[in-house]
Amino acid sequence: MPDRGAVLIGEPTDDDLEELDDLVDRAREAATDVPAALDLARAVGTQLPTPGSGRTAHLWSALASVAAIDLTVARALEPHLDALAILGQAGRSAPSGTWGVFAAEGPGEPLRAEPAGEGHVLHGRKHWCSLGGVLDRALVSAWVGEERQLFAVDLTQPGATAVPGTWVGRGLTEVDSGPVDFVGATAEAVGGPGWYLERPGFAWGGIGVAAVWFGGAVGVARRMLRAAGSRLPDQVALVHLGAVDAALHAAGCVLARAAEDVDADRLSGADGWRAALRVREVVALAAEDVLTRAAHALGPGPLATEEDHARRVADLGLYLRQWHAERDQAALGTELLRHGARGW
Repeated sequence: MPDRGAVLIGEPTDDDLEELDDLVDRAREAATDVPAALDLARAVGTQLPTPGSGRTAHLWSALASVAAIDLTVARALEPHLDALAILGQAGRSAPSGTWGVFAAEGPGEPLRAEPAGEGHVLHGRKHWCSLGGVLDRALVSAWVGEERQLFAVDLTQPGATAVPGTWVGRGLTEVDSGPVDFVGATAEAVGGPGWYLERPGFAWGGIGVAAVWFGGAVGVARRMLRAAGSRLPDQVALVHLGAVDAALHAAGCVLARAAEDVDADRLSGADGWRAALRVREVVALAAEDVLTRAAHALGPGPLATEEDHARRVADLGLYLRQWHAERDQAALGTELLRHGARGW
């Protein structure tokens, strides 16, 4: 039983399906190869739609489709597309090259920006900089006084240096996400202080990451389906397969609804943040359920003897930690108390 091609969110057109099938083929060719993945990101970055453009479901289908093939490729593509979308929301053109988004906060003294001439300079260490040593540019958050602000930074300049030897992840092994040290690196502000977190696209980008988790979970579930089709399945295997199908269906439905709401301009402000927390929760729990049920249904064999499956499971397990689990659940509860529940 062969793997299916595209992972569909919403109702694609025939043209959408053709584009997704082509993207899947190209993702297969680039699988596990970071330079090839970055070439793909560069090639399709201006072809795929941005969130809120009326084709958000197609964008998230593209991310999910790539993720179902290979999460290394998806990890290169998703932040590149997010950076282009952010620059577009800021009314800025994007210089050519590959982009990342480095906006997570890590331990120790935060990265700081200081005015210098007509721009700024960055000083300090930024944690969680995926592919920071090989990207051309990144959007980087830094503190200006007591506020966070976003900056466009050329990563090829001498003042930006990826710190080697810190990435020991057993998942996404090729996607070095260690820190980058900035020593007087020149940077150009993108939006004012606080804009990065306050814009509607912040929530939309967070849902885009969930589309990647969804695709990664589909990739694992396809292995379960192949196993069930290769022998007469027992009732336990059927239980796991049915539960996985229901979980993925629920995840796909909430992603499709969120895409509709983004395009209808219903997810801004508190509504957008609440929707992002809800969608990420539903998708992350579905993906974790898929991982657990795949382990129970397939046993140790594929994890021990199949490079593709073992890598996909490890990659997805690490990728899902971008969901903050109980902390995000608490944040959603706080939003409900602050703004009220809707629909229940």
